[in-house]
Amino acid sequence: MYLLLKDILNMAEARFSMEGCLTPRLDAEILFCHMLGRDRTWLILHYGDDLDDRTCEEYFKLVDIRAGGMPLQYITGSQEFMGLTFHVNESVLIPRQDTETLVEKALIILNEEKTAAKNLRVLDLCCGSGAIAVSLAYYLKKSGRKAAITATDISHEALKIAEENAMINGVAKQVCFAEGDLFEPFRKGRKGRGRVQFNLIVCNPPYIPTGTLDSLMREVREHEPLNALDGGADGMDFYRRILKEAHLHLAKDGVLLLEIGYDQGKWIPLLAEEERVYGDTEILKDLSGRDRVALVRMAADRD
Repeated sequence: MYLLLKDILNMAEARFSMEGCLTPRLDAEILFCHMLGRDRTWLILHYGDDLDDRTCEEYFKLVDIRAGGMPLQYITGSQEFMGLTFHVNESVLIPRQDTETLVEKALIILNEEKTAAKNLRVLDLCCGSGAIAVSLAYYLKKSGRKAAITATDISHEALKIAEENAMINGVAKQVCFAEGDLFEPFRKGRKGRGRVQFNLIVCNPPYIPTGTLDSLMREVREHEPLNALDGGADGMDFYRRILKEAHLHLAKDGVLLLEIGYDQGKWIPLLAEEERVYGDTEILKDLSGRDRVALVRMAADRD
């Protein structure tokens, strides 16, 4: 028995709607295109095509997987971020558009006049898929800027994905990767400061309060790595740890950029102030008008 392409797409859309998928029609179309290695333009031109049983069966197997909660990006193995393509699997969080706010601000900072003549050093903590580090390297390279970018993660599997993404996007020579917990990979000098001083440190750390993890969407809580989401009892554990040590690894005029949860903007300035080594803290909003990024500068009178 043969089915029309438009019919099986409608069936998949109905199934995804029933399971609570946020974009059921889009998911149905992307999944079919992924299966055949086609783009959505091809799909539009072939809605009336007959499909054989084998094609339908293969497609409905993928529909079952998606309807069972597996994120679409893990099925297709890719996600777009900052106009680039990133490979993803269950070892890494799926890059999200919200994080582009952090990357865009980082690029503005790195292209400011006062840093224009420098060979910049950038550190990406908790790099996951490498979306932040790779995007920065790509666009800095495109603009002719010189920057040495280091990306760290505690997960060996995540670093393998990040390294692959650096290769995919042509910046393998611009980014080096180090395995370890936050600043662990970096040696310190006699005065306790890092031997490498960075102009910019960026991080999208785990910031979901432990008690709210069960309330996340099923596809997030069941498939994305919880160690990349769990920020401790109040969601602030990683911010405390980063702020306690970041100043030891920042250059005198260095900047720390942190992605934050929508309700955490009021706490970051207080945590930074407690350390007595940072200057003003600025909270930046995303396209939805929610607090998304904390910008922390070193104090002007730092030795």
